[in-house]
Amino acid sequence: MSENVYDILLERGFIEQTTHDEIRELLGKEKVTFYIGFDATADSLTAGHFLTIMAMMHMQRAGHRPIALLGGGTTMIGDPTGKSDMRTMMTRETIDHNAKRFKEQLSRFINFDNDSAIIENNADWLLDLNYVEFLREVGVHFSVNKMLTAECYKQRLERGLTFFEFNYMLMQSYDFLVLNKKYNCVLELGGNDQWSNILGGVELIRRKEQKPAYGLTFKLLTTSEGIKMGKTMKGAIWLDPEKTSPYEFFQYWRNIEDVKVEECLGLLTFLPMDEVRRLGALKDNEINYAKEVLAYEITKIVHGKEEADKALEASKALFGSGTDISNIPTTVYDEDTFNKGIDLITLLVDGKLCATRSDARRNITQGGVSVNDEKVTDFARVFTPADFNPDGGLLVKKGKKSYHFFKIG
Repeated sequence: MSENVYDILLERGFIEQTTHDEIRELLGKEKVTFYIGFDATADSLTAGHFLTIMAMMHMQRAGHRPIALLGGGTTMIGDPTGKSDMRTMMTRETIDHNAKRFKEQLSRFINFDNDSAIIENNADWLLDLNYVEFLREVGVHFSVNKMLTAECYKQRLERGLTFFEFNYMLMQSYDFLVLNKKYNCVLELGGNDQWSNILGGVELIRRKEQKPAYGLTFKLLTTSEGIKMGKTMKGAIWLDPEKTSPYEFFQYWRNIEDVKVEECLGLLTFLPMDEVRRLGALKDNEINYAKEVLAYEITKIVHGKEEADKALEASKALFGSGTDISNIPTTVYDEDTFNKGIDLITLLVDGKLCATRSDARRNITQGGVSVNDEKVTDFARVFTPADFNPDGGLLVKKGKKSYHFFKIG
């Protein structure tokens, strides 16, 4: 092995907490099998998952073996961490479908050939457990007093924590024990909100197997206000191009806060750190170039070079330095509809720039909407082909960051 991957992760800003100082030495001297869990709560991974996927890619590149653990079993309960209310219960069929989709997506980033990585589903050992045997084997090693001090349960105690969810930590800890026995998995990685659950697994292996196990958590990607990144007014930013188009995905990263650019370049791209620091130090208008590089690099990893090139071209067109707008989200109307005229409120709602007609009206009257680069404040304004720009349509913008093109099909 060349450079110690621990140093790479540390320099790039991933590492938040570690259970033991010897993790660095361990990663430097031998091939380590580690795991990261993914609860199958949706049919696509999100931008929030992408940070842990990047860490997994760094680890695999350094010669270590990842286990991607799909939470077909744990999703039946739901992790209470960071949740003010109990998760909506999902059917077994939905969870199985979601886990299958996760496997397909993870295979784009992680090489599972020739045992270089493993994919498992904890439904295989959790769903047929004998509860009494489980309590005798695992439950005896957990102190309720200690569990109640865990961060993941603290915020729920006032509003009510069900015994159902209280089991989650034991199940995640048991996952680590199973993977340790089956694959000699000695390290669990996860977001910093998983710290308490990871500690549970480390302690369980040490007590039951009398051998070392380790945990390491990553920084959570948040805005400067501390809100989790990867969400917009429309909802989550998905890695599935059918749920979030490559263009929308690109635009999300192109429009992040200036203060977050260097951090995201370090965590979410493979650019050398010298280049990350150089781009992160750019000021004023020049920071927009750094954001463009960030958006391009992330989109290239997630959606491939071709889609990243298209998104970059479309973005440049919108910011006035390009010509090709063919990759901007587009709605096509028939000729009769446009000839009769379409009001601006309808355009905003049909293009999903505004959720409701009243939301659209408010944005227009407040001066937040432009058509073909001209501000429009009359919400009753109607557009026909006579208003088309040289590209043969209407480019509607809401604010500085949301765009949609309308044309005749």
